[in-house]
Amino acid sequence: MNKFQYIGLIVLTTFLMGIAFPVGKIGMLYAPPFLLMGVRFVLAGGLLAIIVARKPQPRSKKQWVQAAVIGLLQSAGVMGCAYYSMRWITSGESSIITCTNPLLVIVLGALLTRAAYRGRQWLGVAIGFIGVVFTFGLQMDIQPGTFISFAGAVCFASATLLIKRWGSAFDLTVLASYQMLSGGIALLVLSAFTEHPYFIITSTSISVLLALAILCSIVQFSIWFNLLRIGDPAKTSSFLFLVPLFGVLSSWLLLGETVEWYVGVGGAFICVGIFLVNWEGKTVKMVEITKEQPA
Repeated sequence: MNKFQYIGLIVLTTFLMGIAFPVGKIGMLYAPPFLLMGVRFVLAGGLLAIIVARKPQPRSKKQWVQAAVIGLLQSAGVMGCAYYSMRWITSGESSIITCTNPLLVIVLGALLTRAAYRGRQWLGVAIGFIGVVFTFGLQMDIQPGTFISFAGAVCFASATLLIKRWGSAFDLTVLASYQMLSGGIALLVLSAFTEHPYFIITSTSISVLLALAILCSIVQFSIWFNLLRIGDPAKTSSFLFLVPLFGVLSSWLLLGETVEWYVGVGGAFICVGIFLVNWEGKTVKMVEITKEQPA
């Protein structure tokens, strides 16, 4: 895959991730969050499973368990937390917190996989977290949705690392389908115990559900999983700074949400932090070129 194809796919998948926040909040006018997300992922996972039925399937019980674990984190954990958090905070704020994932990938990668990162990348992590604190610390009180959304970001980072570790043994489109199914089933069970399930059927609610299932699930996850496979998870995840941008702008356009000045400043800190995590200096590249030359 050349550079332009890679960037094009990054922009497409982050755009779909971003618009899923306001579109999902519209959907919550017609169904509670866990039910809405459960139906979304069961529908998306079922459709994709039919499409990829002839591709190589999981070969062992271990692989089925791995797909289920990724689904519990990626679909149930991330999106369940993100949409539930929107009962207290705006969809733009939820997208910003959820997409601190690139910073958490660095932290968890160092702690759990002993990955080595440069000082510049750790500086990026620190600046990114300052951005999160700045964005929400200026409010009179921190909402429960703040912590719920951050829990989703932790799930996102954990799933990213597991996809990179286990993904090579899967056809990633097949993995995307089964992880959505497992996550969707978990959300439906959670809905049955914690919500009063209802779904108001209108042309708008059906359109929202189809957009979430087809564009923001099947297309988005299929592209994202393949991008994680071909690239470094920390660097690929660093481009998720585009998600809050698309999320905030689409929330403003679709929902009329006000973007406070401190949210913008905090978001800028987060973007700088993620840039530092991803940026490679010229000195590093020269060293790599030197190493490739014969002695």
